[in-house]
Amino acid sequence: MSNTITSLSNPLIKQVRKLRQRKERAESGLFLVEGIHHVGAVIEAGWPVQIVLYDPERLVSDFGRDLVNRLEQRQIRIQALSTKVMESIAEKDHPSGLLAVVAQRRLSLADLVPHQIRYAVALVAPQDPGNVGAILRTMDAVGASALFLLNGGVDPYHPSLVRASMGALFWIPTVSASFEEFVAWARRHQLSLIGASPHAPLSYRAYRPPKRWGLLFGSEQKGLSPDQVEACDQTISLPMRGRLDSLNLAVAVGVLLYTWLG
Repeated sequence: MSNTITSLSNPLIKQVRKLRQRKERAESGLFLVEGIHHVGAVIEAGWPVQIVLYDPERLVSDFGRDLVNRLEQRQIRIQALSTKVMESIAEKDHPSGLLAVVAQRRLSLADLVPHQIRYAVALVAPQDPGNVGAILRTMDAVGASALFLLNGGVDPYHPSLVRASMGALFWIPTVSASFEEFVAWARRHQLSLIGASPHAPLSYRAYRPPKRWGLLFGSEQKGLSPDQVEACDQTISLPMRGRLDSLNLAVAVGVLLYTWLG
């Protein structure tokens, strides 16, 4: 274990700080995992950890200290930081004292084993990383198989998404693709597409999905376009009885997942 880093201008610290930016994550293929629970989860899931940074002053729990010791025994690179330096790279106001730099896993449709995908969620150009992280967490709770991020949108390795997923990102395959590529893949592998639309005449309560399905949601602002609705095998709606005309994306996905899988 190397000496404690105390300088904010240390080259390693500068590199880690840049990983808050999407461009740097895309170019380096790395991302940040912050917090004792999350770092423990990414290691348990077997992702390639490049380095673990910790603040000895803040990392006071037995679990946290034991985790650092186990990582060192496995010859994963460990680096101690001063509290000031840790605060300069941590996203949270009160950092837990543990942060890992991890290599991304960029999956394509070709990387999936089709028959293993029974229940999936597909989001068209989602913009809120916290929503996507919460959706992954719900998917893990109900045993859903894969998440598809279509036509761009949020970076799956955004720090807020990683944190909101509570480790689910490390276990659920998350694939980026175009809408057209995803639809062609679903057709080829007999995955029925169920679109959620406020204009659909069929309520989700009256619908029973087939054995294998993908739940498709449009963007938070615009929903599914007419062409995207046309690509669905079935569209369903969630009734709205109040004054508002839409639900939070993560809530809407959660309602449907628990209705059909919970």
